[in-house]
Amino acid sequence: MNDKRIINAWAFFDWANSAFALVITAAIFPAYYVAVTDDIIHIGKISMSNSSLYAYAISAAYLVIALFSPLLSGIADYSGRRKFFLKFFTILGSAACLSLYFFEGMEQIGLGTAGFILAMVGFAGGLVFYNAFLPVIVTEDRYDRVSAKGFSFGYIGSVILLVINLIMIQFWERLGFSGQGEATRFAFLTVGIWWLGFALIPFRRLPSDERQRNTPGLLRRGFQELKKVWAAVKKEQNIKSFLFSFFCYSAGVQTVLFLAGTFAEKELAFGTAELIVIILLLQVVAILGAYASARLSEWKGNKISLVAMLLIWTAICIVGYFVQEKAQFYAIAAAVGLVMGGIQSLSRSTYSKLIPEGTQDPTSYFSFYDVLEKVAIILGTFTFGFIEQLTGSMRMSMLILGGFFILGLLLLSRVKVVRPQQ
Repeated sequence: MNDKRIINAWAFFDWANSAFALVITAAIFPAYYVAVTDDIIHIGKISMSNSSLYAYAISAAYLVIALFSPLLSGIADYSGRRKFFLKFFTILGSAACLSLYFFEGMEQIGLGTAGFILAMVGFAGGLVFYNAFLPVIVTEDRYDRVSAKGFSFGYIGSVILLVINLIMIQFWERLGFSGQGEATRFAFLTVGIWWLGFALIPFRRLPSDERQRNTPGLLRRGFQELKKVWAAVKKEQNIKSFLFSFFCYSAGVQTVLFLAGTFAEKELAFGTAELIVIILLLQVVAILGAYASARLSEWKGNKISLVAMLLIWTAICIVGYFVQEKAQFYAIAAAVGLVMGGIQSLSRSTYSKLIPEGTQDPTSYFSFYDVLEKVAIILGTFTFGFIEQLTGSMRMSMLILGGFFILGLLLLSRVKVVRPQQ
């Protein structure tokens, strides 16, 4: 416990896998997917836009993740095989990233879509076991500090790789690539190598598995925990209202973060290099936003802070519907950065304040919270893709997302958050 080398090794896993979250899901792959595929894709008798298919791919990935979350949580809690499954999901995710190098266009659309889905599953699955290591390697009084260390490692590592990718894509000719497309695909290759390469550090230093012999019914146990929490939540009107609110606005938040890149490429003709600059801007503003939201929460309380951020999110969706110029989109990206990190961290801290006092197993409450967030992602991304498929307009999808935030606001108005006594 509290061994500095082991803690640093644990934090390096965040350095390793955060590259996927930033480079693949946010900065480069969404726009590349739309750019190299046909505007209209035919699957059997069904026709849809390439951006709708991309949204459905995210929905499919999170459907798999949501279905298996209780099983994975059960394995992490009861089987003792944390490192084995951490390795399994890391290898799955990084290998899927490597496969994206061979995704050049419509002829490989199956490979590109499946590779992206598997990489998402590998990323989310690995996080379950990464988080499960925290109580194994540090005492409770150091949870916050060590968790923050992992976050900072992840931020620094992912930004470094993203800058390297930006240089590759911008100066592809000088670096010997045949075109910007090859340089972009090479960026996917670097993510897979970075992810697996730096993960070797925690693989080597983290504690070995203490495998339990008899661990039957892990899936049943996981679902029983969720049912037990839901039975308790149904009796608590306050926490139930918050969770419904969180579900609605999370569908909006996560969908904007996942699909902003495809919107920018398709509606405003942003290039890959321009999108990378936007993501870097987002990261910098997010630091200021997280600090500002924490100060606002101290000053006015959690509920007022969440209401303020949800109003900004609603405005982002409405303005996004009307945006025509690239300069306007940069302003929207800055606004997203301002509320991106704050709303996620503040939602979690607000939820922890609403959990009934004396709860013996708060972990189960947070497992329920995490599954709810994953289902919200399925709803949000599917709705975005479906509305675009029906109307032919990503702008209309963006406007509909604003409805999720308004519904979240209405539900949040019924929540009472007691401020701690000074």
